[in-house]
Amino acid sequence: MEPAELLAAYEQMTVIRRTEKAAHDLFLQGLVKGTTHLAAGHEAIAVGASAALRPDDYVFATYRGHHHAMARGATPEECLAELMSRATGLCGAKGGSMHLTKAATGMLGSYAIVGAHLPMAAGAAWSARLRGTDQIAVAFFGDGATNIGAFHEALNLAAVWKLPVLFVCENNLYMEYTPIADVTAVARPAADRAPAYGVPGEVVDGNDVVAVQDVVARLAGRARAGDGPALLEARTYRHFGHSRADPATYRPAEEVERWLKHDPLDLARGRLIEIGVPEAVVAEADERATSLVAKAVDAAKAGPAPDPREALTDVWADGGAAWRT
Repeated sequence: MEPAELLAAYEQMTVIRRTEKAAHDLFLQGLVKGTTHLAAGHEAIAVGASAALRPDDYVFATYRGHHHAMARGATPEECLAELMSRATGLCGAKGGSMHLTKAATGMLGSYAIVGAHLPMAAGAAWSARLRGTDQIAVAFFGDGATNIGAFHEALNLAAVWKLPVLFVCENNLYMEYTPIADVTAVARPAADRAPAYGVPGEVVDGNDVVAVQDVVARLAGRARAGDGPALLEARTYRHFGHSRADPATYRPAEEVERWLKHDPLDLARGRLIEIGVPEAVVAEADERATSLVAKAVDAAKAGPAPDPREALTDVWADGGAAWRT
């Protein structure tokens, strides 16, 4: 990344971190209902990957998908309004935290069923092939999904048909509450499975936004050239529990401390200083991010409640909900 690109990536990651902090605080105020799965610690994967993709590429994410939605163009206000069930929310209050979707920017959804979106990403890649475009699809998923049948089915089909799709595992070492290493026969749950399907399998430091951008750009170029899918395992760590209801006391304190010292924001900030970007410039990016999210919180709070008459719209592509056979 050029210095200006790295600064922009740092600011975007900071916006995501601040937005998730706001979501947590709004829950404590009773303004966010239901659960959320915070992606604090994962920001470099979403931002780095998005920087390597084109605006018309397709992205699919898990229920821990706030960072991907924002990296692909959703605003903090849209996301927070959705979490607060406002009509101004990203999905008009119909999706909530686990289903953030912005099709206009290629963000084709967050999915609560583990692994369910991997075959969908393969389908989007097949659509691009049929239409003769050189778009690619990218499926982001957690380490736990590597033990789900849909992971193997999607990877196998993508390999057989040489689909332009990337499978990116955000390996944060834990499924929900169980260490992935305790229930998986291979040390690298994603990358070590790739050879069985004849596709490249690579590992990257998922907290290094520059490293993520570099490898995704290379694998995306390979897919666009017709060389088929690839599997990337991005090693990272979530700063909080699996969901808001999880205090994550099962994680060793020394492990948490070690990973918190490898924070993606700290890594990016350190690299900016190393390459000569003045600290004052970095501080200004922090201030812009803080101001943007503060304004988003106020705007989301002021958003109107959804109109009950809209409850059955958007079921079908024509906007209606009438049953059809």
